[in-house]
Amino acid sequence: MDLYDVMRTTFAVREFTDDPLPDPVLYRILDNARFAPSGGNRQGAHIITVRDTALRQRLAELTVPGARRYLAQASAGESPWNPIEPSAVPAETIAETAVPDQFTEPLLRAPVVLVITLDLTRVAAMDQHLDRVGVVSGASVYPLVWNILSASRNEGYGGTLTTMAVPEEAAIRDLLCIPENHAVAAILPLGKPIRQLSKLRRRPVEEFTTMDRFDGPPFHPQ
Repeated sequence: MDLYDVMRTTFAVREFTDDPLPDPVLYRILDNARFAPSGGNRQGAHIITVRDTALRQRLAELTVPGARRYLAQASAGESPWNPIEPSAVPAETIAETAVPDQFTEPLLRAPVVLVITLDLTRVAAMDQHLDRVGVVSGASVYPLVWNILSASRNEGYGGTLTTMAVPEEAAIRDLLCIPENHAVAAILPLGKPIRQLSKLRRRPVEEFTTMDRFDGPPFHPQ
């Protein structure tokens, strides 16, 4: 596929057919995705390919607590899981919130689930002393995640970057024998999409790009 076509049509796939994702195809996806950049070229990411049904079932279960809070906050008009504004939703309300199958079904229906971790001893977390949630370390893993999704699209497959289970990182670490120095960065169910989208909806460049300053005029072609 043309690169720009891949960029414009790689969508979050949550519904999969029963088609398998053969190991040779998955290997080809990862073999191309591995050329993603990382800080200092330290390549600190690790990928666990999970096909075992019981393991995927447990990953789906670990998604539920995070999804409960997400849905409860969204129903209350809050921006879910944002690190700036404390939630006013009572714990009882969160505990009683039902989680639709759409949050767990991709992990069960996809032929393979990738759990991607990042070795924190191999990243330069330049924002670690700032008074906010750290985000810079993600630069050493999320380009790889995007490359996997792009390569999957090129092969006729797809997936979605999920982080809903990350609050249960300790349980994921025990489940998959992940060492303490690795953070769980993403969980990717991959498979053959039930349908392919040819057009995605995104904000135009002028709405999120400014000139010279954050409050500068919108950037647009001269």
